[in-house]
Amino acid sequence: MTECINPVTLEIAWARLVSIVDEAAATFIRASFSTLAREANDFAVVLTDAAGRSIAQSSMSVPSFIGTLPASVRHFIERFSIAGMSDGDVFITNDPWKGTGHVHDVTVATPIFMAGKVIAFAAITSHMPDIGGRLRSAGVREIYEEGLQIPLLKLVEAGRTNEAVVAFIETNVRVPDATMGDIWSEVAACRKVAERLVEVLGEVGLDLDDISAEVRTRSEQAMRGAIAALPDGRHAYSLLHDGFEDRVRIEATVAIDGDRIHIDYTGTSEQLARAVNVVPIYTFAYTAYAVKALLSPDIPNNEGSFQPVTTWAPEGTILNPRFPAPGGARNMIGHLLPAVVMGALAPILPDRIWAPGASNSSVTIAGEHNRQRYAGMFFFNGGQGASSRHAGMPTLSFPSNLANTPIEVIEQTVPVRILHRRRRPGSGGAGFRRGGDGLDVAFEFIGDAPATCSVILTRWRIPPPGLNGGEAGAIARLSVNGQTRDPAEPLLLHRDDRVTIETAGGGGLGVQEDVQ
Repeated sequence: MTECINPVTLEIAWARLVSIVDEAAATFIRASFSTLAREANDFAVVLTDAAGRSIAQSSMSVPSFIGTLPASVRHFIERFSIAGMSDGDVFITNDPWKGTGHVHDVTVATPIFMAGKVIAFAAITSHMPDIGGRLRSAGVREIYEEGLQIPLLKLVEAGRTNEAVVAFIETNVRVPDATMGDIWSEVAACRKVAERLVEVLGEVGLDLDDISAEVRTRSEQAMRGAIAALPDGRHAYSLLHDGFEDRVRIEATVAIDGDRIHIDYTGTSEQLARAVNVVPIYTFAYTAYAVKALLSPDIPNNEGSFQPVTTWAPEGTILNPRFPAPGGARNMIGHLLPAVVMGALAPILPDRIWAPGASNSSVTIAGEHNRQRYAGMFFFNGGQGASSRHAGMPTLSFPSNLANTPIEVIEQTVPVRILHRRRRPGSGGAGFRRGGDGLDVAFEFIGDAPATCSVILTRWRIPPPGLNGGEAGAIARLSVNGQTRDPAEPLLLHRDDRVTIETAGGGGLGVQEDVQ
């Protein structure tokens, strides 16, 4: 970096960079084949500098992807080296340890060249319509059951498509046109970032490295200042969640030391032979998100904001599992991490925290109807935990921001008839601030051939607890034809089967005298 950029000029340049990734996100949504992108918002676009440090991300990005995408870019740099890259290259992977934590998200990145030099990367990740294997489920026992694993590869090399990569993807998924369609839509989004970035840099007359360094420095200073304003100390909190043979415990100690904050997950449950394991890249992403949401919510999301935050979990635990641990339902545990961080910091930040909530649950249905293969995945959100300022929102996917799938989209994608979709009144936990209500949805299967159905349902054994004296929310429930079912086990649906899903309510917060 040379000298500080004029604040007005920096603000203009920053706004232009955000508009670029937002435009790329709109490009992806328009081009995608999947309801996961168009309706659920299960994707993110990020612009990084040439070292893989994030500069800007699309406004509607899923929080975890903000933390994982720059790390994926750095893995691509390590694998292929800047010197080995060509204009027109497209990298691809769904390696959970180098991507987003499970094989169902495919990450694509492209180097951006200017005057023959790599100046930046555009990266995008999105949940695919299908990735083969068993349907996404908490019940699988190793990663090999979860579908196709794509190592760090070049999908396109110097503008020339690697047809072998395309062929093995298409061969291993149920709906190849939709899956490859979404991947090519990701490529289009990355190319949009490259096209617009070169235009903008020419217009503003600034070097991207200078913009990146200035934005990151200011963001890091703001975060360090927010941390330094807190008293030094160690704060512990633990949270239980649904398990299988045993319950899952997340144990965290948050240590504040000057302008740094470290979260240690020692004491957390061992990894499981079930798909709820959370790889370190995802553990860091949702931990850092919680810290930023609490301490520096208005500062731009970029690498600088996360520099003062570090995490650690012992190897072999559910937050740092060994290969080949499955992680398809890693959100069941990963989405707890902000609640754990907030629970630990509640004594010193009582006016900023939320009680634990239920986040999102999902249904995946795949089969054949009218001689056409189909695969669809849909989100049904639980209740948000209450905060010190307001009641929890009903049917909200917090800490993620995935939308409930519209009824019309579900019925158009798979052969079901929605019987009802409504709030579960009273399912949020009581308190001075009440937890948000969950969702009650029922559908009837009308396909002409049996279909496989998988349900990922959070908080069906242990409810989201209240905080500071608030009560727990209601647990989730799954039933088929009136009979309670274990959501970890796949369902085989026949015509006229009726499935009812009730998502959990959020935890309540406090009693009146505590809040005042």
